[in-house]
Amino acid sequence: MHRPRRLRRSPALRNLVRETQLSAQDFILPLFVSEKLKERRPVASMPGVFQLSVKEIVDEAQRAQDFGLQAVLLFGIPEQKDEQATTAYAENGIVQKTLRAIKSKCPALVAITDVCLCEYMSHGHCGITRIDGDHFHVLNDETVEVLVKTALSHAAAGADMVAPSDMMDGRIGAIREGLDASGFDQTGIMSYAAKFASVFYGPFREAAESPPQFGDRRSYQMDCANAEEALREVALDIDEGADIVMVKPAMPYIDILWRVHERFGKPTAVYHVSGEYAMVKAAAEKGVLEERAAVLEIMTALKRAGADIIVTYWARELAEWVRE
Repeated sequence: MHRPRRLRRSPALRNLVRETQLSAQDFILPLFVSEKLKERRPVASMPGVFQLSVKEIVDEAQRAQDFGLQAVLLFGIPEQKDEQATTAYAENGIVQKTLRAIKSKCPALVAITDVCLCEYMSHGHCGITRIDGDHFHVLNDETVEVLVKTALSHAAAGADMVAPSDMMDGRIGAIREGLDASGFDQTGIMSYAAKFASVFYGPFREAAESPPQFGDRRSYQMDCANAEEALREVALDIDEGADIVMVKPAMPYIDILWRVHERFGKPTAVYHVSGEYAMVKAAAEKGVLEERAAVLEIMTALKRAGADIIVTYWARELAEWVRE
């Protein structure tokens, strides 16, 4: 009787039949640029991640390109904040200045910008708010108007793609319409289509200086228990013109990632977020696991589950590791 055999005899043989391959082109590097800094500042909860000045972030973008990465995702930290997020769409705002500087040095690098208002709001929420007694409300339509202005200002400064992460209703359609009407029909949209309210965002809020000053974001980010709602949100964003849809966070929502990829067949991104990064770093520092092996296993799992694009703070290291 013939007994089936598994091709697992040697690393070389395993590599020949490997179904999922990682490459540098799979990864996007998030970068934090601060208007308040002249030199880099480490993010305490995220070893190896820094807030950067404009000059430093241009050098970091060049370094990323030299490593073989195709894209960076920019988050801006302004010097001034208010309750209308006016610095988010300022012509000479921190992201706008950074875009022009990066494009002057690395014109081929894909520059993607976070389009959200939390970093620019004095209260740290992702939209314009109204407080009624002990309750607060995020005003959807008023916020969308500001998001459109922000996306247009990024496109004018050289963004190849904008990435709305606010989870307001209708913002993808409004941004697409605004971009097209202003002559930016080639500017893409990567939508945070299924962004869940998550405890794993904690370290990011330190890095972006955007923790909410009251309440939380559960009223406009998704319930972690809802998978069918996530699929409806993704479908809406595709109908409104999203070029790429994203699931965030990554590992706790790998089932959502798989379902989105299988159902829609649209370019699908996943964001391996700050808390996920910090957990692996902490475990590695304690000697519980080997960092490189753990990261490669996680990223392979995400790509196997359907991720065409992975946003990760390990993007530089991964670009080097997958070449070896």
